[in-house]
Amino acid sequence: MGILRVEGLHKAFGIETLFTGVSFELGRGDKIGLIGGNGTGKTTLMRCLLGMEEIDGGQVAIPAGETIGYVQQDGNLNHSTLYEELCSAYEDVLSWQEEMRVLEERIASQEGEILEGLMKEYAQIVEKFERGGGYEYENRIRRVAFGLGFTAEDFPRELDTFSGGQKTRICLARALIRQPDFLFLDEPTNHIDNDTVAWLEEYLHKRRGALLLITHDRYFLDRVVNRIIELDKGCLYSYSGNYSSFIELKMQREAEQEASEDKRQNLLRNELAWMRRGAKARTTKQKARIQRFEQLSSEKVDLSQEKAEITAGASRLGRKIVELNQVTKAFGERTIIKDFSYIVLRDDRMGIVGPNGSGKSTLLNMITERILPDSGTVDIGQTVKIGYFSQENAEMDENLRVIEYIKEEANYLSTGDGGTITASQLLERFLFSPDLQWTPISKLSGGEKRRLYLLRVLIAAPNVLLLDEPTNDLDIQTLTILEDYLDDFPGAVIVVSHDRYFLDRVVEKVFAFASDGSIKQYVGGYSDYSQVIASELAMDSQQGKSVEVKESQGEKIKERVRKFTFKEEKEYAEIDAVIASVESELQVIGARINTCGSDFSLLQELTGIQEQLEGKLEELLERWTYLNELAEEIGQP
Repeated sequence: MGILRVEGLHKAFGIETLFTGVSFELGRGDKIGLIGGNGTGKTTLMRCLLGMEEIDGGQVAIPAGETIGYVQQDGNLNHSTLYEELCSAYEDVLSWQEEMRVLEERIASQEGEILEGLMKEYAQIVEKFERGGGYEYENRIRRVAFGLGFTAEDFPRELDTFSGGQKTRICLARALIRQPDFLFLDEPTNHIDNDTVAWLEEYLHKRRGALLLITHDRYFLDRVVNRIIELDKGCLYSYSGNYSSFIELKMQREAEQEASEDKRQNLLRNELAWMRRGAKARTTKQKARIQRFEQLSSEKVDLSQEKAEITAGASRLGRKIVELNQVTKAFGERTIIKDFSYIVLRDDRMGIVGPNGSGKSTLLNMITERILPDSGTVDIGQTVKIGYFSQENAEMDENLRVIEYIKEEANYLSTGDGGTITASQLLERFLFSPDLQWTPISKLSGGEKRRLYLLRVLIAAPNVLLLDEPTNDLDIQTLTILEDYLDDFPGAVIVVSHDRYFLDRVVEKVFAFASDGSIKQYVGGYSDYSQVIASELAMDSQQGKSVEVKESQGEKIKERVRKFTFKEEKEYAEIDAVIASVESELQVIGARINTCGSDFSLLQELTGIQEQLEGKLEELLERWTYLNELAEEIGQP
């Protein structure tokens, strides 16, 4: 695989320069994380690399013949069912498969030179089919689809029946199945649960081929990428290593930049003192010093880090906050919350985790009384003022300017130290510059709108915060500000999130949703919860998951729960492709036997091969029967 080269890339919208002089390379071994604040142009840069956005200067050189995969935040689906959409990643393979089928029919009815020509053509197509992964594509589709949280029952479903988040995962699955040389991912961890994020993390870590991804998930960056490029104020900075290395190297860079600026300021003060003395009869040599002063004066180094320091303020909170008593909720025949009871405390920091669709958002909606429980009660204290940051932004009038939108909610926020902060000051501390505050909302990026919506929730001074997937579409800088804000927030915080770093940073207890509607509590952050789960699984494994069963005489014995071994699971996943391969070989050998004529030596050789293949096929079919019976018994899809 060649190297994708980017040289001197420049992009502007009107008079605003988004980025300039961007240069870097992306090769086979590179797994690059592209980070930067909302609105800095990360997605635009990625689209420029793909030729989907026109560039104003520079060039992008992509090696000829290399395949490219791109998963954007709102991808397009072009087929009827999930399985058809996933199979579209193998369009060439499916085309060759159809050609093979047609040729097989023709071969069966031909002989002589025509048959010989067909056999050569058939062999060439079989080679393409095999090289393109034709014998493994069905197995690969299943492996990737299951890893991203889909089941065999989902395959025939119409695409219109899937949610927006599921459709994003379908686009991701399609790209991974295709196995492109260059893979571009824009926020791939949005809308997927923690288990799926962990699977994707492991998959990309092992994947061969170049990767460029945009994500705010810091643990994901730490465990997947080997290089970080940061887009900051129109410039690109490159750092070797993962996210942890990036933090360290960026601090070094900024310290060096600050030292250089201090030196420049000292030189400037000396030159300024000399200029003010009004040197008499300046010579040509002295004019060089004047030029140096002008040069030093014109140099500008932006050292502002725009870090918000917010003293959290909230409305007064009484003794009773939120009390959930024996709450149960079902949709149709499926119970998603079963007999859940909990009393929310004043300083609670609760994290809620579980698979997509398990009822996490439903619990928040019951607390806000948007959804009523089927049984049980939700009792809200009289002084409680809930701030709800939902997954979907509240409806915005995009003709409003940023500051007008915030002032619709409040003109100022009371701070924890008894002071106040104006809407404009709060906006600036939340990375909305004075110029940006007077920008129409319609001009903001998706991430900037998300940040603005969060700020409107906070300026209302709630004393109970419900955050539903707050990390989706927010940049790392905003997440850091929010985490610092929540440190001092004088009220309860309940968070639904798949962002492991954010949960570790913010919460002190984790509530995990199970498939049967039960909710189990764990003390600590997400890493603590993960360690407990891993320990429980290890203990189950050591005990062999044995169960007691009674024999006919009433005698008790131990019997291990039947399940696939690792080898059987791998064999079960691959056996269909292996059988298809052997059957195809038999067809080719059969066709060759029909054309060998009086060449008895060749005939004997081919007949021997045919007998071996038939014996192998019979063994495979017996094994296939056993594995499928076992799969049915243990409920394996």
